[in-house]
Amino acid sequence: MGGVHPDDSKFARESRIEVLGVPQKVFVSMSQHLGAPAKPVVAVGDFVKTGQLLAEPGGFISACIHSPVSGTVKSVAPRKDLAGNMAMHVEIEVLGDLWEDSIDLSTKLIKDIPEDREAILQKIKDGGVVGLGGATFPTHVKLNPPPGKTAECLIINGAECEPFLTSDYRMMLEHPQEIVVGAAIMQKVLHACPCVIAIEENKPEAIAAMQKAVADLAYPDIRVAVLRKRYPQGGEKQLIDAVMHRQIPSGGLPVDVGAVVQNIMTAFAVYEAVQKNKPLISNVLTVTGDGVPANMQHNYLFRIGVPFSYIIEQAGGVPENTAKIVSGGPMMGKAFANLEATTVKGSSAVLYLSAERTRRKAEGPCIRCGRCADACPMGLEPFLLNRLAKAGDTQELENAAVQDCIECGCCLYSCPAQIPLLDRIRPAKAQVLGIIKSRNVKK
Repeated sequence: MGGVHPDDSKFARESRIEVLGVPQKVFVSMSQHLGAPAKPVVAVGDFVKTGQLLAEPGGFISACIHSPVSGTVKSVAPRKDLAGNMAMHVEIEVLGDLWEDSIDLSTKLIKDIPEDREAILQKIKDGGVVGLGGATFPTHVKLNPPPGKTAECLIINGAECEPFLTSDYRMMLEHPQEIVVGAAIMQKVLHACPCVIAIEENKPEAIAAMQKAVADLAYPDIRVAVLRKRYPQGGEKQLIDAVMHRQIPSGGLPVDVGAVVQNIMTAFAVYEAVQKNKPLISNVLTVTGDGVPANMQHNYLFRIGVPFSYIIEQAGGVPENTAKIVSGGPMMGKAFANLEATTVKGSSAVLYLSAERTRRKAEGPCIRCGRCADACPMGLEPFLLNRLAKAGDTQELENAAVQDCIECGCCLYSCPAQIPLLDRIRPAKAQVLGIIKSRNVKK
């Protein structure tokens, strides 16, 4: 089973979703999904409306990107992302908020689902919908399994097991019906396979809200499943095991065992794309952290392309006790290298961590206690992977299945010797994946 039990720290759970305004300029990245970067279809000087196509997919695994604002394109040029790497961005000077005419901005719930499966898939693709649980894999690809593969269960991931994050929780409380309609749309695309909305037991209010929405809408074969609280319960492979009692083989995909997993926010984005003709230009992120006052805890509905520095300013600035600012949660998030980087579709949190929480003791010798192996939800041996990574033995790393590591941080969290296991395993995994990819290309 593996996993750990970190403190929830869901400090922003009572903060209702607020609409975040936009600054005078936004910078929309062309690399905000898994796969090839999108290709810009606009030029400097063009006027764009909110929801207008900015870039088309750059390959089979890629996604459309749309303008989150109305205004004038000022540049199409490389800019640093939150890791400090250069990526192509479209800079837009904001002028009003003029939306594309085809987009339905009303709050009226549309329950009737289109009959044409291919038309639904096209709308999802045209809307630039990607997975919003972390990987940002293009949703239209995931909903169209290759020949010979069949979806036996659609799992909607409402676990939100990462500490501090509360955006999915608030969406389940505030927009449960839209989420269920989105799930039913994806269920139809997958030829009416059963659908399970999976939520951890520590979210009783969200469970009740989703159960009521499922009962009220009465779509066939959709149910809510209550899961044990255990990190990383929301991991794709762990979720499939918990719901379907099936394990994905090494190197395999969820559809290999008949599963398709989508996030709560992805279901909402599918609803908006199909029922409202609204592309994915916004998402919800949590602003939270250690010792942060209640009035500085937020769940913001943001538009893509907004600088994180602007979000921090609107949320009240950086708290005094902050030692580190993280994009995402404390277990799988990444520290900001650049606060002038801008939000992307998958942005989930701005997390302030105190010096007390980030302070690490000196690394000691491995005492061979095996706690890291017990905690690993993938059944790996982090102590061995750490040793092989230090030795640079890529062949043995591959033999030990380092490529199966989901980078959840359970090993690091559980190590009494304070060995930075994940910090060494992560780059070693990237190196091995590069070797595997190169080998496959040569074939």
